Amino acid sequence: MEKNEEKIGLVVGLGANCEGIVKQDGMVVFVPFTLVGEKIRYKVLKVTSKCAYGKLIEVLTPAEMRVRVNCQFYGKCGGCQLQHVKYVNQLKIKEETVANCFNKIANLNVNVKPTVKGDNQFRYRNKLQLPVGNTKNGTVIGFYAENSHRIVPINDCLINAPWTADVISAFKAYIDEFDIKGYNETDGSGELREITVKEIKGSLIITAVVLDENIRGKNRLVEILSECVKYKFSLYLNVNKKNTNVIYGDKFILLYGAKDYSSDMLGIKYKIGVQSFMQVNNSVCAKLYSAVRDAVCADENTVVIDAYSGAGLMTALLAKQAKKAIGIEIVPEAVKCANELAVQNGLEDKITNYLGKCEDILPKIIEKEKAENNNVCVVLDPPRKGCDLKVINSIIENDIDRVVYVSCKPSTLARDVGLLVGSLEQVNGEIVKAKEYKERYTVSLVRPYDMFANTKHVETLVCLTRVNHNI
Repeated sequence: MEKNEEKIGLVVGLGANCEGIVKQDGMVVFVPFTLVGEKIRYKVLKVTSKCAYGKLIEVLTPAEMRVRVNCQFYGKCGGCQLQHVKYVNQLKIKEETVANCFNKIANLNVNVKPTVKGDNQFRYRNKLQLPVGNTKNGTVIGFYAENSHRIVPINDCLINAPWTADVISAFKAYIDEFDIKGYNETDGSGELREITVKEIKGSLIITAVVLDENIRGKNRLVEILSECVKYKFSLYLNVNKKNTNVIYGDKFILLYGAKDYSSDMLGIKYKIGVQSFMQVNNSVCAKLYSAVRDAVCADENTVVIDAYSGAGLMTALLAKQAKKAIGIEIVPEAVKCANELAVQNGLEDKITNYLGKCEDILPKIIEKEKAENNNVCVVLDPPRKGCDLKVINSIIENDIDRVVYVSCKPSTLARDVGLLVGSLEQVNGEIVKAKEYKERYTVSLVRPYDMFANTKHVETLVCLTRVNHNI
């Protein structure tokens, strides 16, 4: 098999990123946008010693689950990977992806419940992130192509909210009027590098990430947005001069509108600011958080530690039924919002929020609460990289009875659950499968939630119950 060859093959499986797998000429070939059972024509793009990567040219025999795609950017931008699949099959694929990760990574054969779907397959995202680049054709706004930093220009996105096209149109008008230069990653030049938007109950927080707070026409940008966007909005400038993949710099400047906005979910009132974390899909978030509350099973004798607690919505939800709830979060603005949320909901006597790294704070809190003979439950909702080993070890060493884990990345979820259960262990700095082990936790629930319809991504809820070997 050689690069640039055209081949005809049969798709026999799906990979971890939902790409089709073809086994041909002694190689495993990954071909995106293909489905099991399909006969395809593809071009070989890359060949390594272990596998190859191909580009779909033509589907010769389509699978029954294949549907027509209505997005003009599908396959070009890196946003979606599953729009060509019937929605009921998307849900099944994500269930299988989670099960395969547990089996292959953690050496655990778990019962994965059916994937919980959202209310909408399209137009569900309440957050938008648009890189702005400088090309030979001028400044472009769009999404990165898969596995690259090449920006694919777009004018709308079918999985993002209806205001998406209006925001893009407004920024394009502003760029044209003032000849604003997009960001050049190579030499660090340019004026506008990123546009982000959050929707909170019909209001938008729009942030323009710039290299200089005195960017030309910033007041006119407010006027253009007011003309194009039919929503109440705030406009921030964020100054980021660093040559980094981190979106925001340290300095935020409010140009227009309110500094934050209020909303409510499951009986909890909360505020979202420009830096606050929020789940991208409101309907699925409500279903997930309700399930987390049920899984925690807290009572008046339970202390719940909400690790990676964000703006405090989950912490407050858990505090309502627990003796008290403790939040740990590394973003100062999010902790400030969480403290205000506690007061707003009359829960200030039942909630304590800590600012700092979870791996530094969690072990101390667990030891303190256990020393006071409190029944402790830990809720984990870490970033995609998963939990620090200090967090995992602290839970194991202190015999936490119940752990509820929420994750947006099945591979790191499986790794961390394997470490907690005991099927994985750390040897000489590497995580390996344990040859023999005494099970520390029972995996009592694994359920995917389709927070990210039409994409390869999936949110997963896992409940772990401590095994009492003394019984």
